[in-house]
Amino acid sequence: MNDQLGAYTEFAAVYDLFMEEVPYQAWKERIVELLKEHGIHDGLILDLGCGTGTMTELLGQAGYDMIGVDASCDMLDVAMKKRESSGLDILYLCQDMREFELYGTVRAVICICDSLNYLLETEDLIETFRLVNNYLDPKGLFLFDFNTVHKYRDVIGDRTIAENREEGSFIWENEYDEESGINEYALTFFIKDQKSGLYAKTEEEHLQRGYELEEMKECLQEAGLLFMAAYDTDTNGAVTKDSERITVVAAECGKKG
Repeated sequence: MNDQLGAYTEFAAVYDLFMEEVPYQAWKERIVELLKEHGIHDGLILDLGCGTGTMTELLGQAGYDMIGVDASCDMLDVAMKKRESSGLDILYLCQDMREFELYGTVRAVICICDSLNYLLETEDLIETFRLVNNYLDPKGLFLFDFNTVHKYRDVIGDRTIAENREEGSFIWENEYDEESGINEYALTFFIKDQKSGLYAKTEEEHLQRGYELEEMKECLQEAGLLFMAAYDTDTNGAVTKDSERITVVAAECGKKG
């Protein structure tokens, strides 16, 4: 088992700063639309790999009862500060998604922002899906996204991305391995201390594996989940060979054993 799920440590404190361009609001609207299409207008939802709780908060504001699970306690510290500000009744649990435990079943599970790409082994993906199936209500919904092989191999692989801001700067170096399908990226941050005006350097390394849609379908089937639909996350249209992020809709269809 890899240990990438708990990789966010010092980065957690500035994660939201450098992720502010992520279209969380648009993703939330699409998630709510899909939930309602399948009759889920309220009830308990699990945000698996919830990070700093941005989507957890948005779905809570939309009227759902939320549980957030993440392997990084540092990320959850940020999420709980948001909870203090919003006053929402959200339960946060620091757990590995491959071993998570809940007190009961939920109406839906969501897992977004390429959290599943941190699972580097197919067996880990299947085990996570099995747990999702186990904790879903009968016919409950599983919505997740993932970055494709195309994105890592052809779009960001072997590229360096950098950004300079008043609050801080970052350097994001990517290295894609064709044989393993794993993208390694080294993150270097220079964050400004508001009191001293000095910049502190922080470094982290992350590994993510690209997946193809057919692989995801096979893993869902192996775990006992029913694949229902997939679409290009950026366009909400059909999946193509150029899709960089794919959103999948699956459902519980009976418990095994």
